[in-house]
Amino acid sequence: MAQTVTTQTALGRINLSTGTGYDGAADKYALYLKLFSGELFKGFQHNTIARDLVTKRTLKSGKSLQFIYTGRMGASFHTPGQPILGTGDPPVAEKTINVDDLLISSAFVYDLDETLAHYELRGEISKKIGYALAEKYDRLIFRALTRGARKAHPISASGKVEPGGSQIQVGSGSGAASDALAHDKIVAAFFEAAAVLDEKGVSGDGRVAVLSPRQYYALIENVTSNALINRDEQGDGLQSGSGVLSIAGIKIYKSMNIPFQAKYGSASTIDNAGSFVGAATEDARSSVSGINNEYGNATSFAKSCGLIFQKEGAGVVETIGPQVQVTSGDVSVIYQGDVILGRLAMGADYLNPAACVELHTTNSPDAAF
Repeated sequence: MAQTVTTQTALGRINLSTGTGYDGAADKYALYLKLFSGELFKGFQHNTIARDLVTKRTLKSGKSLQFIYTGRMGASFHTPGQPILGTGDPPVAEKTINVDDLLISSAFVYDLDETLAHYELRGEISKKIGYALAEKYDRLIFRALTRGARKAHPISASGKVEPGGSQIQVGSGSGAASDALAHDKIVAAFFEAAAVLDEKGVSGDGRVAVLSPRQYYALIENVTSNALINRDEQGDGLQSGSGVLSIAGIKIYKSMNIPFQAKYGSASTIDNAGSFVGAATEDARSSVSGINNEYGNATSFAKSCGLIFQKEGAGVVETIGPQVQVTSGDVSVIYQGDVILGRLAMGADYLNPAACVELHTTNSPDAAF
């Protein structure tokens, strides 16, 4: 009986490369790379919120970007017959944001492991790489905003001083860390922050707040006023957190990447000393290798419990946006696998301190850094 030879459908090979089956690492994964690249960007975009909430600029051919501040000018009444020769120059200052070293996340995928695995490896790995980059991206921006809330404005000319950042206590207890989760105290802090921003002349457009997930859901669970709950959102939409619109015109977001009382994420109680997401000792000061801006140490955020800011509060400079690189050719043959690399180059710092508000517990907030 003659044996029938089947023709294999070359799902992974580009342009029906020669030979039967898979011809090697380069041909084997030629078409799969497009899926991986898309998965990385999906993973990054779905897990970063800070990028679109602050001022973002793209930097080409340079190591830093300069932002110029101009202070306010006065106005006076004109005296008939007097020449108008100018009432004074506006004070000017600058802020420079440096680009940190290349931020990467990578994995090595061994051909044999991928062949033997009963699940698809590359898509999952690509998501995790995107998550890792997005997580770091958000954490640095939120630290920069917190730093701005504790700083004076760069415009400090005599008689022309601009307002700096603000720190607002949640609750009134001298040492009650649990106030950070009290919905009524959070709401009161929001209205105080809105008043402070108004008094500084900060634009109402683009005002947002970022709270920990536990704070966010405390608002949904306990507050039912029309000012907070969108009556058009019911069921799953409400439970997911999308029902909370705003407080005092400040749109609310949730993120586990704000520096919440020196840690990221949350345990079962506010003061649980057990396992938290992220390193409690994370050091992101400018003295750390690869960091060219100042993001502080974990101890700088021991009492921090939320951020309220306007788009001008911080800036992020990108020289390399989220990208993916994968080895191929001779390198893949030599190592019998591929290195999958996600990368970006960015830097962040505060811009307008007046637009930054830090929420904190206890009567004494954390110091500037």
